[in-house]
Amino acid sequence: MSDGQGLAPQATPPPSAVQSLEDALRREQKKVALVQEVSRALTETGDLDQLLILIMAKVCELMEADRSTLYLLSEDGRHLWSKVSQGGERVEIRLEVGEGIAGWVAETREIVNIPDAYADQRFQPRVDLNSGYRTRSILTVPMLGALGGVVGVLQVLNKLDGPFVHADEELLLALAAQAAIAIENARLYHSLVSQNQELQRARRDLERRSRELNALYEVEKELSAALDLDDLLSRILAQAITVLGGGAGSIALVDPDGALRFRTVQGPAAPKLIERTLPHGTGLLGWSIAHRTPIIVDDPAKDPRHATEVAQEAGVRPQHLMIAPLVEGDDVIGGIEIIDQRRAARDGDGPWGEEDLKLLVLIAAQAAGAIGMAQRRSEASNRDRLASIGRMLAGLLHDLKTPMTIISGYAQLMAAADEAETRETYVEQIQRQFDLMAGMTREVLAFARGDTDLVVRKVYMNKFAEDLQMQLSAAIAGRGIELLVDGKYDGIAYFDEQKLLRVFHNLTSNAVEAMPDGGKLKVLLDREGDALVISVSDTGAGIPAAVHARLFELFATGRKGGTGLGLAIVKRVVSDHRGEIRCETGPTGTTFVIKLPLHRSEGAES
Repeated sequence: MSDGQGLAPQATPPPSAVQSLEDALRREQKKVALVQEVSRALTETGDLDQLLILIMAKVCELMEADRSTLYLLSEDGRHLWSKVSQGGERVEIRLEVGEGIAGWVAETREIVNIPDAYADQRFQPRVDLNSGYRTRSILTVPMLGALGGVVGVLQVLNKLDGPFVHADEELLLALAAQAAIAIENARLYHSLVSQNQELQRARRDLERRSRELNALYEVEKELSAALDLDDLLSRILAQAITVLGGGAGSIALVDPDGALRFRTVQGPAAPKLIERTLPHGTGLLGWSIAHRTPIIVDDPAKDPRHATEVAQEAGVRPQHLMIAPLVEGDDVIGGIEIIDQRRAARDGDGPWGEEDLKLLVLIAAQAAGAIGMAQRRSEASNRDRLASIGRMLAGLLHDLKTPMTIISGYAQLMAAADEAETRETYVEQIQRQFDLMAGMTREVLAFARGDTDLVVRKVYMNKFAEDLQMQLSAAIAGRGIELLVDGKYDGIAYFDEQKLLRVFHNLTSNAVEAMPDGGKLKVLLDREGDALVISVSDTGAGIPAAVHARLFELFATGRKGGTGLGLAIVKRVVSDHRGEIRCETGPTGTTFVIKLPLHRSEGAES
């Protein structure tokens, strides 16, 4: 029989203990898997609401709790509010920091693990009373961010197999730390997205402002370059169509009787619509003007305000319309209409929108001011033109007095003359005065039109000096004025004799007015090289300095009752002869010096 000793066999655990260990291992493995799943989900989920829902669902499963609640700290750090809760209806709970268990944890940053909630004075049972839920055990931990700040509070209620233990505290604290960082990242992401959206909005705003400024600048350039109202309207419309990507358009102005008149039209309908009038309020354009309201209309044919008959007569079927009234002060003076958007001409691919309409309104406001100013300028110009015509007629009537006086004198001499030859001479002189009067009327009309109509012929200066002596003597008869016509040059010259006689009559008329008590009038005809030099001198009081600076301007006059036409016409006649004129004046008299080309100019009539 052997007396050796062997090892005693170890006791085998009972099957129930093995099963318990295996169940605990599976639970721990499940927790590890859930923790990994939560970590992965927290790094992949960017939407904060989805992230919070995921956290709460996984926390309940991991903690084997009946409910979980996540409180987020407000931006001012004074309040907590629950974003998500499970188990029945979703109810938002708001707490002040320090209020209730969650508020106490947020304030102290300490973990609270309570086996019996109703035994803790910090617990607030009103939620249970409102929902009918019965809270037993509570585990609450702070959620601390990357920099140590409180992000919120994570709370689980009613563990399924008893009160929460220390291991539960560590696990929930780890989950809270992960969740806090994920929430901070989500908030940062949303902040960056929000900032990016703000930047995008600012960029679009800047682009729109830049577009508006460029458009208004281009419109202003067109306004500055316009020559008259029609040119102004055409330029405004063309620029508006270009800026807004239209295919055609029109501008209608309100007539004094209230009707709308198409003053400028661009597009296929232009020949049929230009200068056409519509009754007040007709069509979408008329509606916009009558109601002072800008509008955008897609598919106008379906709009009852659309002037369908007018569109059919013009042969157009617009698909898009954008209209803005032209408002100046308190008055609506017309409207601008852009038709059929060409998308390729614009930055975006969508239809006209509010930003486009605002830009058209800006253009319309800028254009309305320019149109109103142009209309007022045109009205003032018409008034000035009528006034000018009246002054010219007054001047003509004034200048006709001289030849009429001469005609009357010769008629009296002719009646007293017995010899036929003498009477024939007087008739010839009367006829010359009638020719001079006809020339005066033609000269005023030509001056008003800006025409140049010279009849240049060969003139013998000795004969011209004799005629000039005779006519001027008759013009100053009875005025106490001594006349001297000195024809130093008695050769040949080329000029329009009738118009130059008019020059002498105007200068003589001014001299007579300057010597009301009599004086001396000297006319000198001389030659300097290739120039005929004419001077007319008087011994009057001279020309005032204020008038001398603008002596040859239209309507410039320094005497009461003067028309200001005489010297303007003198300057025109001299300029038409390619000559020059100057004036020398002082307290002892005035001298006008005229230089004309002595020989025939190219293209002169004979």
